[in-house]
Amino acid sequence: MPRKAQTWDNYDSAVTQIILAPSDSEFVDQLIPVLKDATTSSRIGSLVQSLSQYAEEREADIERIGLTKHEEFLGSVNQLQKVREGTVALTAEILDLNQSIQASTEKLAEQKQALVSTRGVRQNITEVSNALEESLKILHAVNHAHDLIRKKKYYAALKSLEDLQNEYLVPIIQNKYATQYKLADMIQRSIPASQKQISDLVMSDLNTWLYRIRESSQFLGEVAFFHTHERRTRQKERMEGNELLGRFKLNSAIELVFDEDNEFDVLYNDELQVDFTPLHEALHIHDALGQVDRFRAEYAATRRQQKDLTLPSSESLLFSNDDDESLKGLLEGVAGFAIIEKATMQRAPLVRSSLDLWDSMCQAIVRISSRSLEGVTDPELLLKIKDDLALFIQTMEGWGYSASIVENFQLVLFFKYAELLQRRFGESFQETVSTDDYMPMNIRTREDYDEVLSRAWFVDERSPEEVTFPAVLPFSKMYPLCCIEISRFADQFLHFTRENFDHPNIVDETLKKTLDELLTDVVCQSLVERLNSQYLGQIVQIFTNLEHFEVACQELEKMLIKARSSTSAGGPVTLKATETFRSHQKTAEKRIFELVNSKIDDLVDTSDYDWTATSRPTEPSSYMVTLTRFLENIMVSTLLGLPREIKDFIYFDALSHAANKILALPLSPDVKKINPNGVAALALDVQHLTDFLSQLPNASMLLEELQQTAALMQCENHEEFYDISIRNKKYGRVDAMNGPILLEKLTQTVENPTRTAQFANFGSRFGLR
Repeated sequence: MPRKAQTWDNYDSAVTQIILAPSDSEFVDQLIPVLKDATTSSRIGSLVQSLSQYAEEREADIERIGLTKHEEFLGSVNQLQKVREGTVALTAEILDLNQSIQASTEKLAEQKQALVSTRGVRQNITEVSNALEESLKILHAVNHAHDLIRKKKYYAALKSLEDLQNEYLVPIIQNKYATQYKLADMIQRSIPASQKQISDLVMSDLNTWLYRIRESSQFLGEVAFFHTHERRTRQKERMEGNELLGRFKLNSAIELVFDEDNEFDVLYNDELQVDFTPLHEALHIHDALGQVDRFRAEYAATRRQQKDLTLPSSESLLFSNDDDESLKGLLEGVAGFAIIEKATMQRAPLVRSSLDLWDSMCQAIVRISSRSLEGVTDPELLLKIKDDLALFIQTMEGWGYSASIVENFQLVLFFKYAELLQRRFGESFQETVSTDDYMPMNIRTREDYDEVLSRAWFVDERSPEEVTFPAVLPFSKMYPLCCIEISRFADQFLHFTRENFDHPNIVDETLKKTLDELLTDVVCQSLVERLNSQYLGQIVQIFTNLEHFEVACQELEKMLIKARSSTSAGGPVTLKATETFRSHQKTAEKRIFELVNSKIDDLVDTSDYDWTATSRPTEPSSYMVTLTRFLENIMVSTLLGLPREIKDFIYFDALSHAANKILALPLSPDVKKINPNGVAALALDVQHLTDFLSQLPNASMLLEELQQTAALMQCENHEEFYDISIRNKKYGRVDAMNGPILLEKLTQTVENPTRTAQFANFGSRFGLR
């Protein structure tokens, strides 16, 4: 419990004790409680009164002593004064000494304080120095890490940060009272940012690398294509020296073994060097950071964007300039991109799979090329496109890619090529057929003759020594020209399939079908259309051409069998055109019959017999002379080129038709009477025709009916015709129905030419003529 404060009833004793205190401190110690009590009890006035009373009493004592002992007092005062002066002097000296001592003491205190301060500072400096040394080690490690970052030694920087954490930061942070705690904590918090900086810088370098390889992808593809072309050339040279190697394709095991002495690194050579260090570094860094999945995703996204940039931004027409340069650039870019992807997979299998990108790029190539093909009309351009695709396929197969999507697109190209080639050669055939003179081909020199024999399917029955120049060949010039065009068509057609095109059955069937259509729909049809000509020589020449085209088709069938791939289905090759040309030879024969018979009809229609003539003719009719001359001309000139059996058949048919036509003249209903002079005129023409045909074997039998009919009309005894035995013997070829008709028209009356002349105008005067 606190002590209870002292209280005073009367302050007189308290004042006495205070005044008599031996020291100042006791004086104060005693004064303070009294003042406090006076203040608390509100008796300050009483305290002041006690003090005043004490002072008055002391003054009264002093005055009393002074009055009673004045001399002693004065002596004492003087002595006291002296003592006081001595005391003052001594006090002054003491004060001076004290001041000096005080000054020395203060100086000593200051020196001591300075010494203490110095010791503290030194201790602090030592502690600070030690702290700075530790901090400098940390900062040096931090700076070293950042120096490594600036020097692009990212993995070393990452390991340096890891060592910094393990060696310095973690132990310091675990001791919260450590001097470098705040520094270590601040640096520890900055390490993720440094790691992110390293990651960003690595990705920046990787993106720069990706940009550079994207820019060089097309050139990489060009180098790869050139290398494949060189391999293809070497393989062809080996195939020429060894036919057995023809069964092995490019990229086959045999080809790779033969070509292993010609090693070539597409990614690192004199023309191009692709350094994968940034990729490896980026993968290594992100693996160390535990961010492989993030890196794989970012890398895949970047490569997918680059794939989109490799392909045209807008699907513009690749062949708008009628060349394949745009397609080459596209294929080279895709090939370079895919080669980088494959090399990346080989060097860093964990990065990603390139299959989806490869398939999408192949589909884009096919889509863009298909759209661009709509405007292509030049088969040579299609051939270049196919060669570009074949080189692309062979190159990428060498890198382990499957190019089945592009290979299937080659079929589309093939059918388009076949269509354009068929159209081009169809126009060429059409022009050849339309500009032909349809005359037997005239050969002036031995060189021209040999060239025709070498390029047309024709075997001359004559030996080379028997041929003299100028020489005439049976066919017109269109035939060898068409043979040359057919050979060129087949060569160009098969040229499409000579490199990396594995569809033998489709090729063989399409070539056969296309040749069939060209020969049937163009060549044969054009010849058949010209059968409408009225010129007999042209029709005969068309027949001859059709005959030779049939032979050409047979030879072409043999050629197709030889050209057929070893893997193609066997069996004979039959062109529909062969039968078409053969059947239209009958059409041409029929047309020849029609023209010859039409000419005979025209000549016989001009006969103008006077069946009641007043005089007997002495010469054959003019139409008969013209008719025999016509038959002789076609026999020795127009029909000369036809096969003998065809020519004889046509000639006999013409003679038979002429005989029937002449026989029909007297049977005409318009002929009412026939006198002996008319019969004589007919018999004279028949005899002229008979004499003309006497030089031909078996030709006279064609005129037997006509001859027997003329003989019957000249016979005086008509009853012989009705006697079967005599008729069979003398008039067996005369028609049993026509004989009586002619006999009924016969009359023996012959008008007097003089009388006829007198009354020649009589009938006209009365409108009887």
